[in-house]
Amino acid sequence: MTTALSVDREPDQSGGRPTPATDARNWLARTGGQNLGLIGAMALVLAVFGWLNPNYLSWNNIQVIAEAATISGLLAVVQTIVIICGGLDISVGSQAGLASVTSAMVFTSTGSNSLLGIGAAVAIGAGIGIFNGVVIIYGRVNPTIATLAGLAAYKGVAQLISNGSAQGYVLNDSLFVFLSRGKIAGLPVMVWLLLLVAAAVHVLLRYTDIGRNIYALGGNDTAARLAGINLNKYLIAVYALSGMVAALAGILLTARTGSGQPVSGSEGLELQAITAAALGGCALKGGKGGVGGTLLAVALLGALQNGLTVQGINAFWQNVAQGALLVAAVVIQQRRARERAVGLPA
Repeated sequence: MTTALSVDREPDQSGGRPTPATDARNWLARTGGQNLGLIGAMALVLAVFGWLNPNYLSWNNIQVIAEAATISGLLAVVQTIVIICGGLDISVGSQAGLASVTSAMVFTSTGSNSLLGIGAAVAIGAGIGIFNGVVIIYGRVNPTIATLAGLAAYKGVAQLISNGSAQGYVLNDSLFVFLSRGKIAGLPVMVWLLLLVAAAVHVLLRYTDIGRNIYALGGNDTAARLAGINLNKYLIAVYALSGMVAALAGILLTARTGSGQPVSGSEGLELQAITAAALGGCALKGGKGGVGGTLLAVALLGALQNGLTVQGINAFWQNVAQGALLVAAVVIQQRRARERAVGLPA
């Protein structure tokens, strides 16, 4: 959620109560223009597809949308932190695929021990994240280039150890079944996990010194360094967190499909994550953004994708729509920041 502005409540002339206009301004300030636009877009998508197909708004289909958006949502939430601190992680989709294969293969090789499979996947994710951070900091490699290389490399490792095919079968295990099919208070467990991770990240960013330092790092790294913030430590920790959450997404991918998937199900997740973060208000230069806007964008993308699928529209058009949304989000950011056009005078 974008940072809320402080707006004084102006009393009216009759009794000291805030006027409707003041209430509206306060609400708009708390919600943020970016989030308000996403809410409006979501309402439009729901209205259009609900009119085209009444079953689109059924509770069953809403749960389908939520479950389908969970994996990309986890990556989008953690991508939010990476972007806020001034970085970018294009390799999260490949990390999820490698974690998926790892969880299934360790599960199978240890006599169906799901905890060891999950633990190994999380450890792999943390290790990859730390490695990314070290390459970026000590190798002095641009985050985009470093993680673009990781996108190819980690996908290749997943294909090598799995021979390019799905590995294991995990739906004979109660824990994986619970993750994929369980429900708590009527909501799928996968959705609860996304909400839990999102809430934890929101608290970290908004209510802790660590979060304030992350915003400072992305907003002005020179000023942050002069203020005594250990930039290297924060960047490595952020990328390690990115790897661990990507591993969680890979574990859920394994649970959902019933086997470890080296590529299928994880390819393209990085674009979805970056698109959701940008639509949610994250400035790609760093220093601005929040989890609330990202979750709204994840929901919007999920609803749009499901609606197009329900209407039988070619899946290729979904990629076109996603790319167009990313460009639109960046254009809006540049306009708001009053950035001059490339190649033109200020």
